[in-house]
Amino acid sequence: MKDVSGSVAVIMVPLPAQGHLNQLLQLAHLVASCGVPVHYVGSSSHNRQAKLRSHVPPSSPAFDATSSLRGPVASLVRSLSSVSRRVVVVYDSLMASVVQDAASVPNAEIYVFKPSSAFTFCWFTWESIGMAPPPEVEVDIAELISSKGFPSLLDSCPNEFLKFVASQTECKKFNSGCILNTCRVVEGRFVDLFASATANGTAIKHWAIGPFNPVKVPEKSSRRSAHGCMEWLDKQAPSSVIYVSFGTTTVLSDEQIREIAMGLERSGQKFIWVLREADKADIFGGGGEARKIELPQGFEEMAAARELGVVVRDWAPQLEILGHPATGGFLCHCGWNSCMESISMGVPILAWPMHSDQPHNAVLIAQVLKIGLIVKDWMSQDDVVKSSAVEDAVKALMASEEGEEARKRAAELGAAVRGSMDEGGVSRAELDSFIAHISR
Repeated sequence: MKDVSGSVAVIMVPLPAQGHLNQLLQLAHLVASCGVPVHYVGSSSHNRQAKLRSHVPPSSPAFDATSSLRGPVASLVRSLSSVSRRVVVVYDSLMASVVQDAASVPNAEIYVFKPSSAFTFCWFTWESIGMAPPPEVEVDIAELISSKGFPSLLDSCPNEFLKFVASQTECKKFNSGCILNTCRVVEGRFVDLFASATANGTAIKHWAIGPFNPVKVPEKSSRRSAHGCMEWLDKQAPSSVIYVSFGTTTVLSDEQIREIAMGLERSGQKFIWVLREADKADIFGGGGEARKIELPQGFEEMAAARELGVVVRDWAPQLEILGHPATGGFLCHCGWNSCMESISMGVPILAWPMHSDQPHNAVLIAQVLKIGLIVKDWMSQDDVVKSSAVEDAVKALMASEEGEEARKRAAELGAAVRGSMDEGGVSRAELDSFIAHISR
C-alpha cells in the first residue's frame, strides 16, 4: 500500500473510559501501520492509562470532563488542516460534542466509531425508530422476544447515560462514514442491517475493521507479560482453566463476591479470577481509601494450596490469558472489548451482563453465535446469583457436552476471525478499503 504520510492526518478521539480508550488506541495502531500519521487525543492521565493497559506492543467515564477537550480538538484540526490535504477525525460515538467544530473545516472529514457489536447497534436503532427487527433475525431469538426476556435500551442504561447520549446526538453535524470493531465473519449480516437502518437515503460507508486487538499473542518462549498468573497457567492442562473478570466499570456487592467464590470452589474447575474495584475517572488519582474487596476467610489460601486457582487483585494481561492454551472459558460481563478478545482467541463465554450494551452482546454470544452460555438472566439483574447457580454454570461451560459444543464453535469462529486479519482476509480488506478511501 502506498505511503500517504504527509497528505492525510488522522485524529482519534476516544471516550475516556477504559474499554473505549483501548479500542481507538488499537485502531490507531492499525491505521498507523499503513503509513498514516495518527494523533490520539485525550487528557494526559487518560492517555497514560490507555498506554499502560494497551495490548499494542511498545470508573465510569466522567461525562462532564469531555467538554474540556472541544477547544483543543478544534485547534488541532485547524492546525493540521493547513499542512495536510485531508484531516480525518475518528470519534467515539459518545464524543460528538467534542468534535463538532471540525464540521466547519473545509478539508476535514468526520467518521463515527461505534464501540459495540453491530447486533447491539441494530437493536438500539430499531428500538429508537420503532421498527421491528427483520423476520430472519427474530427467528434467532424468538423465544426471548416472546417471553419479554430481551432487554430494551431504556432498561439496560442508566438515565444519566441516556441523557448524555441524547446530548451527543444533537451535536452531530455530518457523518463521512462509520467504523465498527467487529468482523464480517462474526456478524456480517448485522453490519449490513445496521447500515440499512441508519442510511436515511444516503450511501454512508460502513467498515467492519475488527478485531482491533492483536490476534496473535506472544508464546512462552518469546517476549510476553511477566505477570505471575502466566507462569501458573503454563502448568495447567489445555482448556482446563476458566478466566473470570467483570471489566473496569462493574461493582459487585460483598455478598455476590462471596457467592462467586463458593461457586468456583464447589465447581472444582481451575480458575484465574481478576478481583479489583471499578475504575475511578482518573485511575492514577488519590480519591480516598480504596474499598478492600473481601473474600471468604481462607479462600485464597485454599485455592493456592489445592492449586485450584489464582486471585489477581491488580491489572491482568487479559488477551494473553485468553490466548493461552490452558484457558478454556471466560466468565465475563460481555463488554464488547472482552467479547471480541475472547472471540478472536477462540474461547467460549459464560455471560453475566451488567448494563448498557452488555445484555445485547450476551444474546449475540449465547443465542445467535452459540459460542457461550448465560449464567444470569438479564431480567433478574437485581438478584444475587447464588453459589449453586455459579457452580452449575461453570460446570456447564467447562465440563459438559453443551459446553464442549460451545467451545468447538468458539474455536472454529476464532480461527476464522484470525484468518480475516491475514492478507486477503475480509477484515484486512476492510482496513485497506478505509485507508484507500481516506487517502483518495
